[in-house]
Amino acid sequence: MTQIVSQNEIDLIIGTNHHDPYQVLGAHECEQEGKKVVAVRGFLPDAVRAEVIDLNTGTAFKMEKLHDAGFFEAVITERNQVFPYRIKSYYENGASAEFYDSYAFMPTVGEMDQYYFSQGNHHELYEKLGAHIRYFDYFKDKLGGVSFAVWAPNARRVSVIGDFNRWDGRRHVMRSLGTSGVWEIFIPGLQTGQNYKFEIKTKDGALLEKADPFAFYAEVRPKTASKIYDLSGYNWEDGEWMTSRAQKDWHKEPVSIYECHLGSFMRNAEEGNRFLTYRELAPIIADYVKEQGYTHVELLPVTEHPLDISWGYQVTGYFAPTSRFGNPKDFMYFVDYMHKEGIGVILDWVPAHFPKDSHGLAKFDGTALFEHADPRQGEHKDWGTLIFNFGRNEVRNFLISSALFWLDKYHADGLRVDAVASMLYLDYSRKANEWVPNKFGGRENLEAIDFLKQMNSVCQELHPGTMNIAEESTAFPMVSRPAADGGLGFTFKWNMGWMNDTLSYFQKDPIYRKYHHNNLTFPLIYAFNENFIYVLSHDEVVHGKGNLINKMPGDFWQKFANLRLLFSMMWTMPGKKLVFMGSDFGQWNEWNSNQSIDWHLLEFDSNAGVKNLIGHLNYLYRTEPSLYQKDCDGSGFEWISFDNVDESVISWIRKGENEDDITLFVANFTPVPHSNYRVGVPRDGFYQEILNSDSEMYFGSNIGNYGGRWSELYGCNGREHSISIEVPPLAVVGFKLSK
Repeated sequence: MTQIVSQNEIDLIIGTNHHDPYQVLGAHECEQEGKKVVAVRGFLPDAVRAEVIDLNTGTAFKMEKLHDAGFFEAVITERNQVFPYRIKSYYENGASAEFYDSYAFMPTVGEMDQYYFSQGNHHELYEKLGAHIRYFDYFKDKLGGVSFAVWAPNARRVSVIGDFNRWDGRRHVMRSLGTSGVWEIFIPGLQTGQNYKFEIKTKDGALLEKADPFAFYAEVRPKTASKIYDLSGYNWEDGEWMTSRAQKDWHKEPVSIYECHLGSFMRNAEEGNRFLTYRELAPIIADYVKEQGYTHVELLPVTEHPLDISWGYQVTGYFAPTSRFGNPKDFMYFVDYMHKEGIGVILDWVPAHFPKDSHGLAKFDGTALFEHADPRQGEHKDWGTLIFNFGRNEVRNFLISSALFWLDKYHADGLRVDAVASMLYLDYSRKANEWVPNKFGGRENLEAIDFLKQMNSVCQELHPGTMNIAEESTAFPMVSRPAADGGLGFTFKWNMGWMNDTLSYFQKDPIYRKYHHNNLTFPLIYAFNENFIYVLSHDEVVHGKGNLINKMPGDFWQKFANLRLLFSMMWTMPGKKLVFMGSDFGQWNEWNSNQSIDWHLLEFDSNAGVKNLIGHLNYLYRTEPSLYQKDCDGSGFEWISFDNVDESVISWIRKGENEDDITLFVANFTPVPHSNYRVGVPRDGFYQEILNSDSEMYFGSNIGNYGGRWSELYGCNGREHSISIEVPPLAVVGFKLSK
């Protein structure tokens, strides 16, 4: 019988220019000379002959080679309906291969999936796009393989290339699913662990090799291929934690966060300074965090990234934990282990920008797809990165599904969203002629604002009890207020103003601090405008800034006293807490992401004293309701005295929901101790000393109050009762009302 396929269709297939090769390849019911027949076609580069094997009968039908490039067709007159089959190809060296045909299967991305994606509302997009192990009932078998789907609306052609097809873009050309811009193919027989990419032919004919934006796993850098991986099958053991978490209102719970970079928390020096794995790190980090009393650990980005020195903030894999420390189930183990130890896990997440690496999202299909085409909108020159186009539904959907993915598949307890300020303002770090105003002529990025509101709302709706945290450094209003009330919808916001003012104050010699007293008190004016987290993060100990201990003035003893004073004030003021690893025991060296933090310093009483103080502060914070229940409520804080400028002493009260939960703190910011210092108190009673950062246990001078003080009917600070106390140098002392 003569061929049925046209020469034009053959040319489009062998040139890999056909937008839907399924129209040509595979099995098709046709009519020839008035008779129904079945035509089976395949593009089999390098094959010298081929045949179609009917799986019902075992009959082999010869395929005619219609083009030297390897285009074959069998017109089977003995069949009038499509039947289950395999193709067998033969090669010059005598080898042969028998396989199920990818072009015999229906799409794995449905019309409703495409619709919700185009609307920006597909909350489980990570279940459809990317690479997924799937099983089809085909003939008598449950046939396994991998379905691939990728968004590349402006591509001329997209293929899957990998270990399994010699990285040859001619062999597994995908079909275009219409106006959605999604390309799809199912390849039978593939398995986890195999490497792959997408080969994209652009409209101008250029060939790009791109990693899968939805890949669950990637090769270890500097290699850049994605890896097929099946996320199912991990046996989670954190059910108790997850059930309890769903009931939490974190505004009224203690939140004390240990910020950690997995690549430098600890390394194996005996094996060439190698990274520890997720499974090795889990018990080590959990033991330390639990011993110190933190409630959560926050990880600098574990999303896949090509460059170590970016610390993870230049992301190429928004759905893949970095392979530096193991595979995805190893990271599941890490989170699971933390939860079983009662520790929450917050992940840094970077939707503000992405790098220009050729295998990544940049110019993904040959056009500015994920980014803006106009560099005034689409490029961060400071960082050498590109800005997401938040006005595009599919881009918003990509990012929102990434956020949901980490909460869903990895049981993350929240996301700390990086560089929010850069998202909110179109003129962020730009000169007057380098940005494009919004439709109202303003500087606000309206599309990014809408994205953040949508993302936060969906996360809270689908994963109650999780928290999203904004790193936002401006006075943009209502960042941590519900989107329904006009806010951005974050649970918390980093208090960058407090951090800047406080560190600026602490760097002053105590003799000059009285001239900068406002730096201490001003942050309390706006302390309840947002739900704040007090932060001393990694950003404060890099880029030549030195570590916290080096910012402190004075001699050796005074430096450590100042650092203990800083932490004590931070933990007893209203707001949640975050401190970066190493800072919490007074590491001298600036943080170096290429080596372990300086754990050996804990051999010294000075550094061990800071660590011990943090442990005690966390204990107080978790056990005293006055210190956490109203962290975000102005009724839980009250000044006693904030205007003793000459002596640089301030005092304040913290209150819980129960009127009897009252704690009181006095801070002295000079090296001069004060004896018989009188402080007004809210009620008559015994004030038990619960904190003294000058204790000898913390490397202090051990000036204290012998367990506490009874109040006296002696007016002070506008109050009827007061206590007379010893105020140590460069220290905070704290008391609890106890009758």
